[in-house]
Amino acid sequence: MSQNSVTGLKPELVWKYFAEMSTVPRPSKKEGKIVEWAKKFALDNGFEVIEDEVKNLLIKVPASKGYESKQTIVLQGHVDMVCEKNKGTEHDFDKDPIVLLKEDGWITADGTTLGADNGIGVAAAMAVATDPECIHGPIELLLTVDEETGLTGASNLKPDFVSGKILINTDSEEDGIFYVGCSGGQDTVGIFDIQYSDSRPDLLPYELMVSGLKGGHSGMEIDRGRANAIKLLGALLHELGNFYFKVSVIKGGSKRNAIPREAEAVLLINEEDIGDIENSIKVFVDEVLSEYKNSDGGLKITLRKLDGPAPKPMRRKFTSTLIDVILAMPNGVISMSKDIPGLVETSTNLATIVMERDIIRVGTSQRSSLEHAKENITNSVAAIFELAEAEVLVTDGYPGWQPNLDSPALSAAKKVYLNLFGDEPEVKAVHAGLECGLFAKRYPGLDMISFGPTITGAHSPDEKVNIADVEKFYTLLKGILKEFAK
Repeated sequence: MSQNSVTGLKPELVWKYFAEMSTVPRPSKKEGKIVEWAKKFALDNGFEVIEDEVKNLLIKVPASKGYESKQTIVLQGHVDMVCEKNKGTEHDFDKDPIVLLKEDGWITADGTTLGADNGIGVAAAMAVATDPECIHGPIELLLTVDEETGLTGASNLKPDFVSGKILINTDSEEDGIFYVGCSGGQDTVGIFDIQYSDSRPDLLPYELMVSGLKGGHSGMEIDRGRANAIKLLGALLHELGNFYFKVSVIKGGSKRNAIPREAEAVLLINEEDIGDIENSIKVFVDEVLSEYKNSDGGLKITLRKLDGPAPKPMRRKFTSTLIDVILAMPNGVISMSKDIPGLVETSTNLATIVMERDIIRVGTSQRSSLEHAKENITNSVAAIFELAEAEVLVTDGYPGWQPNLDSPALSAAKKVYLNLFGDEPEVKAVHAGLECGLFAKRYPGLDMISFGPTITGAHSPDEKVNIADVEKFYTLLKGILKEFAK
């Protein structure tokens, strides 16, 4: 059983709750089962629990004896997870448990995302609520839904849902760092009506597959130099433009907030061109591997003949337009912050390309800590879609969280960190859409910090959480709650 992988790990309560969560399905927008599990946790421990219209939960945890008059602290995490799996991995995220594995000081999953984002933070919040050794004032556990695909839970919080004036967000992924700000973001989608052409019996179907890339979080890891599978597929189809072929299927990526790891197309090709096309693909792979050898060297491109009748192809002019859009679309870091060293200020990610009946949706995501910069890059992306005569949809987006380096919560947390570990923590803002941006808008004056253990590969099957850092994270969380209770 996957729970055996965490048996004996410290702190036991954190790993106990995380292992239990891993057996409960919790895809974004399908959080019903995990919400019921969390409600049972509250009722089993005698805690009051409140559920709102969108299934956010507020669990009210009484203070440690003698600390009833202290200020209420909100511990917040989201219960949903990104559901990604490797090609060939058999896993149904709607019913199958996540299989936990222990590898060289880390916990990971067997071919799927792990869900440590944000499951380990939720587990830690539940642990302090039930840990008799933890000293704290009143606690409100705020468990939100659908953080990963739309920030739905945070967006729909009522102004009076929480009463605490200090909030600790557990959705950060680097040990030794307190986050005090985040970017805002929004999505821009181009919708194309597919233009089909007639099939030709002399053209045979082949699957062109781009795979083996690292992918990752399109905010946290946008500056890591990772390759984008959709961009590579577009570049390769452009390189193959000297050959006559038609495209009948094109798709790539799966999540709006992930760098696409895989993309594929079904091409209708003259059999006599296969050898030359394969040679061109080999040259292309060698060139790309040379470019990404230090940041994303796992690229694989395969060309495989398909059985059965050839699918209906698209018009070559339409295909050419689609390829041009992929080539022209900006992708990656647009600008770096002038105020905080190493912080990405503005970025955009070409995230998905999906065929639905007779349309193709090309999904992109823009982020920036500056509202006007976010609008500028969004306008650039929309202009490319408009030039290609696509319908353009722009989401309402979500706000950023402006850093407050004079925050009392930050000051207390830094003091505790120094006392516990003997060195100063880093203070950063993050290039991702933490729910704190929406909390700041919903609860003006709310004092917030965000921290967590080291998690790498979030939003991909490479996701893993460092075991030693989980213990350190929990020690820090307990220490900060004790400091607030003084």
